[in-house]
Amino acid sequence: MVQDLLIAVVAAVLVGALYLMAAARVVRQYERGVVLRLGRLRDEVRRPGFTMVLPGVDRLRKVNMQIVTMPVPAQDGITRDNVTVRVDAVIYFKVVDPASAVVEVEDYRFAVSQMAQTSLRSIIGKSDLDDLLSNREKLNQGLELMIDSPAVGWGVQIDRVEIKDVSLPETMKRSMARQAEADRERRARVINADAELQASKKLAEAASEMSAQPAALQLRLLQTVVAVAAEKNSTLVLPFPVELLRFLERAQQGPPVGRPAPEGARPPDPAAPGTGPHAAGDAAGSPGPGGSEPPGPVASRPAAPSEPYARH
Repeated sequence: MVQDLLIAVVAAVLVGALYLMAAARVVRQYERGVVLRLGRLRDEVRRPGFTMVLPGVDRLRKVNMQIVTMPVPAQDGITRDNVTVRVDAVIYFKVVDPASAVVEVEDYRFAVSQMAQTSLRSIIGKSDLDDLLSNREKLNQGLELMIDSPAVGWGVQIDRVEIKDVSLPETMKRSMARQAEADRERRARVINADAELQASKKLAEAASEMSAQPAALQLRLLQTVVAVAAEKNSTLVLPFPVELLRFLERAQQGPPVGRPAPEGARPPDPAAPGTGPHAAGDAAGSPGPGGSEPPGPVASRPAAPSEPYARH
């Protein structure tokens, strides 16, 4: 009798232990428990810690409440300006309503992934290439709104969406590189032309100053010679002033023919012997005494300088 009672007690303890083992559940800190009793959702959401369910009657679904990082596969598309691109992104989301995440959608992770892919294709078709490359913040906000609208009904909140990479065809990359190079060359030419304009203005001002002071030009010439000589060149080209060459040329030629007499000089006296226009003719053609001697050759001699020029 006692033995039968002891066996019954041991059996009851074993059954109770098995029941506790079947009914006991542990919900982690980052999880929430949703109980379905006979297929019907219970209003109470189980908090983190130890909890009990009815074995064979209740079914506990644990929902992760952490932020999930999900990469969006690269999507091929054509932009609004007819450029083929390949864009991939990453999405951050979390569950805010465990009951809706279990009841409203079969697999909220797969649903969010598919919605992100379709939204990314839509964003690519509505945007220009320049927006994809430079205005990503605006595109990220638009993509977040497009995904978050249906995800609210699933008990999911979209925290952030980021476009990771935009892949372009090789031909487009080469075209953009040529465009950037041409733009840089244009800016360099504009800067160079502006510098030339400013330099020409400064040179014009310097020329006007040097024209007022001729000695400044000579000093500038000497400074240039010193600067060239400092480079230790084997050949030194020295500019020679043209004015000095003209001065030497005039000095070698002497006074020009037909130069007017200096001031203070008296004109020659035609009455003086040996002067006048007929003096040479009389000396050469006049016969000797008696008119018998033929005229002989007359030796030419240099004319003596006239008295006024000799005095001067």
